[in-house]
Amino acid sequence: MFEKLTDMLPVGQILPDLKARNKKNVLEELCAPVVAAYPAIDFGILMEVLKEREKLGSTGIGDGVAIPHGKLAELQDIVLVFGRSKAGVDFDALDGKPTHLFFMVLAPENSAGIHLKALARISRLLKSQVVRQELMNAKDAAQIISVINAQEAAG
Repeated sequence: MFEKLTDMLPVGQILPDLKARNKKNVLEELCAPVVAAYPAIDFGILMEVLKEREKLGSTGIGDGVAIPHGKLAELQDIVLVFGRSKAGVDFDALDGKPTHLFFMVLAPENSAGIHLKALARISRLLKSQVVRQELMNAKDAAQIISVINAQEAAG
């Protein structure tokens, strides 16, 4: 069980400057550090899991935020990846606006409770316009972690 989002978000899984210009490429960029950190995870299968979830409805929740997520048998714990696109990407967001902040959540296959708790915590964090702006203005991965830590400490 995790205490804080940053417990599951090592600096290597924070991508402060996504290069992607479309949904598929954003997902590929977000998957790269996971496959590097977890050799048992197959890139193709991970992409398929995320694409299948997107077919159910976009994980672009609006306000410049997307929370792509999926479940994998190979995982023992929740894995997070944070990505930021300063330019913004068309991610089929509910409000039709470009998406800038991406928080990918991967969970073990039989982990509904912890998976939903992580999604809820991320949604709460990114609901604040101030937090979203601070994440956009952060100069690097360390500053992004500081913003998230400060918000979680504030409760």
